[in-house]
Amino acid sequence: MKPCVTVSLVSEARGGPFIFWDDLPAACRTAARLGYAAIEVFPHAIEALDANQLAQLLRENQLALATIGTGGGWVKHKLTLTSSSAELRGRAREFISAFIDFAAPFGAAVIIGSMQGRAEGEISRAKALEFLGEALNDLAARAAKKGVTILYEHLNRYETNLLNRIEDVLPFLDGLPANVRILADLFHMNIEEASIADAIRAAGDRIGHIHFVDSNRRPAGLGHTDFEPIFAVLREIKYEGYISAEAFPYPDSDRAAEQTIRVFRGLVAAEK
Repeated sequence: MKPCVTVSLVSEARGGPFIFWDDLPAACRTAARLGYAAIEVFPHAIEALDANQLAQLLRENQLALATIGTGGGWVKHKLTLTSSSAELRGRAREFISAFIDFAAPFGAAVIIGSMQGRAEGEISRAKALEFLGEALNDLAARAAKKGVTILYEHLNRYETNLLNRIEDVLPFLDGLPANVRILADLFHMNIEEASIADAIRAAGDRIGHIHFVDSNRRPAGLGHTDFEPIFAVLREIKYEGYISAEAFPYPDSDRAAEQTIRVFRGLVAAEK
């Protein structure tokens, strides 16, 4: 398991659960100094990232790009894959397709979370899930050609009314390509799952990424989540991916990053 940390470049998401904000070079320097292996970047559009500059920053700081988040497509542009408008659904797919193309040379995965949308108005839950499944199937096909993984993030009930629990997600993913995997966000799971550890065990090798955060969305260790059984199950399923800090920058970005990696190292050391 490898530590990762989030960087948001979306000003409209100000106040959201991201450790670092705005200054990508500074975030990379701090992440490297603290011992993180990778960063997870959230731009408002793929044009906000300069591939050459990003590659140089990663090389200089000996970091990987773990994932790119597409949430800016919803937060800034109000695009979802389940919109009642066929034109907006098409634009949402185009938006995510550009992220897939950008991610490929970096070996990064692409997150689809808030852009999944929700059932509302004339769009029933069944129809929304149909739209979502069709979109993920098409996007996964594009991603597979480029060696990119799509990370589907199931959100809590206050953010979507589509799929909220692992038991809902697994049968949905059965009809999708293998390169669509689950992003298990421990904050959302804290709300929805009776046991986070049992849910992760049920998902097994479908887990592709972890958002590491405490029950109150503060950095790990500043809430009431018991992480030991969660990490025990991650070892049980032989998870070797990223454990990514997606939490409020509490009390500030640097101390949030320090707190997270300290807790991560303690949990990893406990297995030895």
